[in-house]
Amino acid sequence: MSEITKKALAASFMKLLNQTTLDKITIKDIVDECGVNRNTFYYHFQDVYDLMDWIFIIEAKQVIDENKTYDNWQQGFLQSANYLLENKKLIFHAYNSLSREQLERYLYNITDNIMLNFVNEKAKDLNVSEEDRKFLADFYKYALVGLVLEWIRTGMKEDPKIAIDKMGKICDGHIRNALLNCQIKPQI
Repeated sequence: MSEITKKALAASFMKLLNQTTLDKITIKDIVDECGVNRNTFYYHFQDVYDLMDWIFIIEAKQVIDENKTYDNWQQGFLQSANYLLENKKLIFHAYNSLSREQLERYLYNITDNIMLNFVNEKAKDLNVSEEDRKFLADFYKYALVGLVLEWIRTGMKEDPKIAIDKMGKICDGHIRNALLNCQIKPQI
């Protein structure tokens, strides 16, 4: 029952976020939309930002779980970009509010998992330290999230597939080459 209530509160919040910016949504608005009382809200969440964090965590987990079997990072990242496009109004309202940090954390979380899984897959037959694999995944994570944030800031006008294909052309083979350069050389 608790999970059902949390999902109902989240659905009400997302409906409101599609209509206005986060900084204009109150707990009263959410509970009125959901048809529950304030105590019910506070039983599950501390405040509106806590609810938003919970939504982003659930959404990120779903996207990450769906992207574990992709052959390349572009497929996983394209699915994430399409999710952003499907929720364009909500994303704009979150981006243009005080909670931009939560949106950024959400994007970093998704991208971190996609890139780390991909880098680890490419490093399977190589002797590359976990630290170097993580560093390489982080490098691409920051580049990709930076591009996504700029894409959001400029209105999400460009087709994400085009931007991801451009990034793929730039990165094609670079991840494998970077891993080859990071291999731990055997002691002679």
